[in-house]
Amino acid sequence: KSPDGKLRLLYEAAPMAFLLEQAGGLALTGKNRILDLQPQAVHQRVPFLAGSRDDVLEMKSFYDASTDPELIQRCLNRLKGRPDAPLEPRA
Repeated sequence: KSPDGKLRLLYEAAPMAFLLEQAGGLALTGKNRILDLQPQAVHQRVPFLAGSRDDVLEMKSFYDASTDPELIQRCLNRLKGRPDAPLEPRA
């Protein structure tokens, strides 16, 4: 329902990601580390996958195996700091 996620990056996702990583866990948007994202807006929302390192890496393997071009483009846009960028046409 919410391809750009539910949690706000600055207020919710980043603080929890910091605490989780300090405790040995991991927090991702699916393919990207939450703490690697550059905020583009105060209320920017992001998907949030968090937990033990092994569990999150297992979940990431499903994202990595996905061939859905829309999912791949959304993940790339988030990493480039353009969460609302229009999807690039398929080649």
